[in-house]
Amino acid sequence: MVAKRKNYPEEFKRDAVDLVRSSKDRTLTDIARSLGIHLETLRNWVREDKARTQDADGGGDAGMTPDEKEELRRLRRENARLKEDNEILRKAAAYFARETTR
Repeated sequence: MVAKRKNYPEEFKRDAVDLVRSSKDRTLTDIARSLGIHLETLRNWVREDKARTQDADGGGDAGMTPDEKEELRRLRRENARLKEDNEILRKAAAYFARETTR
């Protein structure tokens, strides 16, 4: 027997997700039970909200200050540059290793 799918109002979903985010001392199971919804339903809403929040912020930097976001961008650029430098050095080392064995 398959349970009938319920359609919940968007406001109810938002309030449920807000309750999960603000209730650090309660489990997801406890919150779902108190709201009268299935645990997986609530878990899906939380996942969807997290994905939506990350998409809106351009990545997983939700809740960061503008200074922190700028530093993260700077560090990502620096990390990419360092990876490129390491790749060049790796190739150069391989080249010179081949040259010295001849």
